[in-house]
Amino acid sequence: MIKYVFVFSLLATTLFSGPVLARCEDHVPQPKPQNASRDIVGADLDTIIDRGYIEFAAYEDFPPWSFERDGTIQGVDIEIGKLIASDLGVEARFNLVAAGENLEADLRNWIWKGPLINGRVANVMLHIPYDSEFACRVEQVVFTGQYHDEEIAIAYRRDAYPEDPPVPAYFRFDSVAVENDSIADFYLSAFPGGQLSRNIRRFKTAEKAMEALAAGETMAAMGPRGQLETGLTPDLGVHAPPLPGFAVSTWTNGVAVHFAYRGLSYAVDDAIFAALQDGRIANIFAEYGLTHSPPKLR
Repeated sequence: MIKYVFVFSLLATTLFSGPVLARCEDHVPQPKPQNASRDIVGADLDTIIDRGYIEFAAYEDFPPWSFERDGTIQGVDIEIGKLIASDLGVEARFNLVAAGENLEADLRNWIWKGPLINGRVANVMLHIPYDSEFACRVEQVVFTGQYHDEEIAIAYRRDAYPEDPPVPAYFRFDSVAVENDSIADFYLSAFPGGQLSRNIRRFKTAEKAMEALAAGETMAAMGPRGQLETGLTPDLGVHAPPLPGFAVSTWTNGVAVHFAYRGLSYAVDDAIFAALQDGRIANIFAEYGLTHSPPKLR
């Protein structure tokens, strides 16, 4: 399974700087497709409250955000889902889903239409990157509830870099671990002239990349800060240096709700906003040993 390629396929198109256009300048609004004819999918806020539970979709095998250990579904996003449910006064139910080929497919499968086989839409999908251009194109979805600004960072062995933490140019000579086909992999592979290619070590997941770093198999690892921080040991550090030519090295994570259920989207947004204000979301991040960056979009 490839992480962050599917989630950030919209970001990869702007990996390197290009012309700046007005928001949604080239988009022509289209009729909003209807749900699958044989099913009524999704639910409004009143229905959710009356039945007593809300259903969340979250990505499977995606630590520290959403994953299953010893038969228990856990992670930062899972705790945020529980927080939303508690605010609404209902039970939280979670469906860990496999990633599709891109974010648009995931939203189609789990928010507004449903998969072709084996599954149904959720009321809310967690860990959705917000991008205003992408939001213009996917009119079936409301992107709301922003709760965290994520960034690309570099983890490193302190003994390998006792004075200055590494920057991408160091990887002309030093080894660096990445998740295969991730946004960090794309960036380093495309670094001018392909100068870094021979020193990139690719792993199936960011978790495996951090395990390799901790074991001394590489000198550094690059990826989203949250995934790096969850694999830190006392021998490792992490920082977020300037990344030359990287147009989108930071993004905001939020949630997605079907466009027909605006009342639900407002309630979810209110719950997240309140939890940002009173520190509950920051506490969730701290419990997982992660740095929380309040979203700048609010």
